[in-house]
Parts: sequence; structure tokens; C-alpha cells
Amino acid sequence: MINRMKNLKRKMEGFHDEEKTTHRQARQRLEHLHSLYQVPSLADAKYDEWSRIRLNRLLADYLLRNGYSESARALAKEKGIEDLVDLDVFVQCHKVEESLRRGSIQECLAWCSENRELTRKTNNSLEFELRLQQFIELRRKGLLPEAQQHARKFISSTAEQRNPEVQRAAGLLAYSPGTKAEPYRSMYSKTRWDFLANLFLKTHHELFSLPARPLLHLALSAGLSALKTPSCHSIYASSSSNASSTTTTVCPICSTELNELARSLRHVQHNKSSVEQDPIVLPNGRVYGRGRLLKMSAKVGLEEGRVKDPTTSEIFDISQVRKVFIS
Repeated sequence: MINRMKNLKRKMEGFHDEEKTTHRQARQRLEHLHSLYQVPSLADAKYDEWSRIRLNRLLADYLLRNGYSESARALAKEKGIEDLVDLDVFVQCHKVEESLRRGSIQECLAWCSENRELTRKTNNSLEFELRLQQFIELRRKGLLPEAQQHARKFISSTAEQRNPEVQRAAGLLAYSPGTKAEPYRSMYSKTRWDFLANLFLKTHHELFSLPARPLLHLALSAGLSALKTPSCHSIYASSSSNASSTTTTVCPICSTELNELARSLRHVQHNKSSVEQDPIVLPNGRVYGRGRLLKMSAKVGLEEGRVKDPTTSEIFDISQVRKVFIS
């Protein structure tokens, strides 16, 4: 009895320490969000400081998701944002993921045991797939009695919820590892370990309410889409990434660094547009301000009465130009 009470006390102390850590991290994150509302404007120096902290959080999250745990820990420690980044969560996640890719199941089974109540609520198939993989490995080694015993204990009991999967597993008893018949060939394949690793990542992120994509990717996608316009990837776009362009632009999406990165993203819906003074339309349908167009045409040495489209380099007679009336 005394030993049981000591073990209980030790477990309760561990839970208490975890709870204190969770409370401290939650308080720090709330204070970080609250500090944003105390910034009077985006031009204030306090906003630059808050933005740098957010950027460091995004970088640390990206490093953790890609397995650079030590680099992420060093960055968080240097910038003082340990409580704003889920270091321990991702470190444990990466260890389990790597063990699965190496062909080891025990670490992931232990994780499932710790989080069984939560995974059952979501009807997750991770633990079943792990037990199925153990069955496959026993069958691969030719240990039929052990495979049958394992199936009765861990797989047959789930027949009501996963009857098709259980039936396919039973079929493995009749097919050797060298079979070319599907789906048994795929079940024996070593690529199942990658499937298990990806399934664990999906389950882990859903359990901890973490986005599947890195936060840095989400922030970049939102920012690029907000700045992108339909003309950014036009063949006539005025950008440093377009060799046929004859003009320059300050648009960040049209830059060499970001143009290709933003190509697959949607562009934002702009409800307001700006029009130059005294607009005119060229025969090719492009609209410019008369004063700017005449000035640019004179700079490139065109004779009077001729204008050059600065985007397509086409030359037209001034008589072909029509005035635009905005209604």
C-alpha cells in the first residue's frame, strides 16, 4: 500500500509540473496577443517589435516541423520565446515519426496508449494500422501461429467497425510476401512505413489542433494572395522576372524572388481601382494616362504623333488612340 501511494504521489507531482508549464505557456501567449492591442498604429515601433517576435515564432515552427529541433530550440532560447513555441510537442512528434520510418512500432504504440481516450473519440485508425503492421511483419517472417494469435487479440475484435480491413488482413494468411496479387502486394510493401508515419503526423496534429501546413507557409500564402493581381503573371507583366518587359515595377509579386512562388495562388478580389488622369485606350485595349504615355514615348525617341505601349512595345499612331470616359 505504501509503495502504491508513493507511486501515486510521484505521478501526481509529474502531472502538477506539466500543468504549471501549460499554464505558464498559456499566460505568455495571451500576453503576447494582448500586447498587439496596445499598439496605437502599424507605424509605431512597438508593432515592429511584435512583428519580429511573430516572425521568430513562424521560423521556429517551420524548423520544428522539418526536424531541425536543436536549431529551433537555439532560436527560441536566443529570442526568449520558449513559451511561445511548442518545442516539446514537436520534438516528441519527430521522434515517433522517425521511429516509424525506421520500421519501429513500439514508440508510436506507447504514444497511442497515452492518448487512447482522445483518439477513440475521433474514431482514429492509427492504432489499428499499427497492429495490422505487426501482423504483417509476423506473416513476413513466416510465424503463422504467432500471427494468428496476434490477429485474434488485436485485429478480430475490431471487425464490427473495420470489417473490410479485417477481411483483407485475413487474406494475408493465404498469400506469401512475394505475391503480386493486390491489395496484398501493397500491404507487404515497405512503403507502408511511410504511410504509417504520415498517418501519425495527421493524427498528432489533429489531436493537438495544429495546422497540417507550417505557419510560415500559411502566412506567406495569405500575404502573397493579398498582394497578387491578375496582371502579375501576364506575359506582358512589367517585372524583373519577365525578360520581355521594358519597364520596372515596385510590386513585390512581380519580383524575381516571389513571382514563381505566387504563381499557383489565387489573387485577391480588389473592389477599388485607380485610374490615371486623362486616360486613353490604345488599339490593343491597354489603358494609360495621356500625359505619361506621351512623355515616355518622347523619351524613347519616337517622332511626334506616335506613341509606344510601354508594356508590349507596340507603336501606334496618335490618331488611333481613343479617350476613355469613366462612368
